[in-house]
Amino acid sequence: MKRVFIAFASVLLVFSCRTELPLYYDAENSGGCCELPPMPGIEELPVIETLPDPLVFADGSRVKKFSQWEKRRGEIMAMIQHYEIGQKPVTDKSCVTAEIRHGNPEPIHFDSPFPMPELPLAKDTIVVSVKVGGEELLLHCPVVYPEGEGPFPAIIGIGFWAGAGSLPSSVFQERNIAMIGFPFSEVMAHHQNRGEEPINRLYPELSDMGAYAAWPWGVSRLIDALEYLGDDARIDMKHLAISGCSFAGKMALFASAFDERIALTIAQEPGGGGAAAWRVSETLGVVETVARTDYTWFKESMRQFSEENVSRLPIDHHELCALVAPRALLVFGNPDYPWLADESGYVSCYAARKVWAAFGVADRMGWSFMAGHGHCQLPKEQYPELEAFVDRFMLDKDVRTDICKAPMFADVDPEAWIGW
Repeated sequence: MKRVFIAFASVLLVFSCRTELPLYYDAENSGGCCELPPMPGIEELPVIETLPDPLVFADGSRVKKFSQWEKRRGEIMAMIQHYEIGQKPVTDKSCVTAEIRHGNPEPIHFDSPFPMPELPLAKDTIVVSVKVGGEELLLHCPVVYPEGEGPFPAIIGIGFWAGAGSLPSSVFQERNIAMIGFPFSEVMAHHQNRGEEPINRLYPELSDMGAYAAWPWGVSRLIDALEYLGDDARIDMKHLAISGCSFAGKMALFASAFDERIALTIAQEPGGGGAAAWRVSETLGVVETVARTDYTWFKESMRQFSEENVSRLPIDHHELCALVAPRALLVFGNPDYPWLADESGYVSCYAARKVWAAFGVADRMGWSFMAGHGHCQLPKEQYPELEAFVDRFMLDKDVRTDICKAPMFADVDPEAWIGW
């Protein structure tokens, strides 16, 4: 077998050739059976001033080959759930059924904080049924299909009733890509009433969960439903993407980090609690930090890591981004909005990309930060980055995706945050 040898953090790592690394997985979580690391209380956690090394196991040993990444992913996922968002419920596929209802559906109010853009008309609805413990939760997911029989690549758009989230629908319509809306408020409201949301009927024992455990659970059940429908769904399951902006950009990132069936993640202006690293954000003034975030999205107990205690978090959000590896991730930023902490997002993306680089697939992860436009309104100047990632990872075209654009942070030294 052909091998490539990559120097990383002064250690020679041996990984399989880049063309052998998966672009998607058949399973929600390939590392679900891995042994979990210890979860000490805050007083027992060491102080880590810089960003933790994503490729070091909880026992201090290092990832030395790609096959070990599955185990390390499992550790990072477990720590994020324990310290930040709560447990994403594990739901057997036998609990999920679905049907497709034809005809123009009535718009569903998604409890979105953003104004509704002009969107393509959905003519079908995937109705997902999840039954657990005698209770049922329904998701009504509008679908915009291209002309033809399919199967079609598809993007799950978050934040609006139909379309590709906040991304321009035209980019996907022109490429015959289906667009599936995710009605997140049918799982949990934008600002949850803890313990009294739809998902709590199924899992009343998990009342401490934040929205970023609940909403990704809902995305995974939608993907289960597409698998359940099979050919009737007319969706190419090897080419699923997800996108959202702002709070929905965080949602898209968490959903893909916790479900490996998603091939391409496009996190638009996800800000603090998304791509931005908590440690870096703490140094930037009035931005979204641990102390200032919306705790309906996280566990209430995460407050203990506020301010100077942020250095006791055993993980940070460059590792949340890295959970997507070796699949594809594109992060858009907008430094016109200080609250987003985009300098922190840039440092975090830079650090996360080292994981893709260690595996020889750095061009599967990129970022583009650009000012001069409204929040969640992708400017035409950023269309080429979007189109490149869509063409390569949804349509298998041979295009360049080695994209790392953040000229406004040219004087920022991300290596100062990296001790590995």
